[in-house]
Amino acid sequence: MKPIRVLIVDDSASVRQALATVLSQDPDIEVMGVASDPIAAARRIQDEIPDVITLDVEMPRMDGITFLRKLMAQKPIPVVMCSSLTEQGSETLMQALEAGAVDVILKPRIGVADHLAESSARICEVVKSAAQARVGGRRPRTFNLRDSEPAKKLTADAMLPPPTGRAMAKTTEMVACLGASTGGTESLREVLQALPANAPGIVIVQHMPERFTAAFAKRLNSLCEVEVKEAVDGDPVLRGHVLIAPGDKHMMLERQGARYYVSVKTGPLVSRHRPSVDVLFRSAARSAGANAIGVIMTGMGDDGARGLAEMRDAGAFTIAQDEASSIVFGMPKEAIARGAAIKISPLDAIAREILRASMSH
Repeated sequence: MKPIRVLIVDDSASVRQALATVLSQDPDIEVMGVASDPIAAARRIQDEIPDVITLDVEMPRMDGITFLRKLMAQKPIPVVMCSSLTEQGSETLMQALEAGAVDVILKPRIGVADHLAESSARICEVVKSAAQARVGGRRPRTFNLRDSEPAKKLTADAMLPPPTGRAMAKTTEMVACLGASTGGTESLREVLQALPANAPGIVIVQHMPERFTAAFAKRLNSLCEVEVKEAVDGDPVLRGHVLIAPGDKHMMLERQGARYYVSVKTGPLVSRHRPSVDVLFRSAARSAGANAIGVIMTGMGDDGARGLAEMRDAGAFTIAQDEASSIVFGMPKEAIARGAAIKISPLDAIAREILRASMSH
């Protein structure tokens, strides 16, 4: 398998150098070149097409969002945006995801090189995920991330307490648990926008850096009939409300009497992620059983596959997004291979399946 060729576009020489160093350490990635602005990048692309572009937002001569839109309209290439951790930066990155970016790398305003070095595993994984992404009709590269993953990988047992017994019998309320990664921000928007204001309570894990989930939730809340917010430890799961796990925190579904709430905690990376879909799904299997609906959506890797299987075994109705509508078919594919999905659905049918399952409860 040829290495993934990456073009780094950033006006900061130190960021270009730091990213190039991080990416070059992975044997499956090759830094094809660097560019200081979109004009230079456009010239470079005329000579050779990269598999993935990392793109800064604020640059001279042309900003990253404008370049991204032009690129998606003329020559779709998977793009990973690179921007600061500020609130304004988060809002801009939401525009980038709307315009077609497949993922995000966040950088602080100071200590960038050290931060990027510390985040090297995630950065390399994001680039590999982007190489698989289906953008603008482009055929994704086939790539087996497992070949280059470290052998040790924590499971959700690292976060979950020992089971105390079977989940309660069916009650009148259902809770839907959704998990997604690469391509999930826009896919989740489509699902949530299709739900009515009285939809069952929903809890979501989207692989996303810290400080970004608040802007994501705020944007969804402005677009949807359901109420959407970033989850806080102890938040109740209510009909017509959606809770999104905060970046860099795990979220678990808990039960108190006949009511559900979320527990938001720090902890180790699970399946290489924090938040982890497996942590949410496996907690739902224990706490909600047949009162739950599990949905696994677009994303790379296998996070959520085991958890969805446990949800199905506990009596939950489980759904996997189909290949044709997935930006990256990794996570749904793994869940389907485990027999975890009762239903395989295109993206535009997932909201309908959630409502149907909740009404037949």
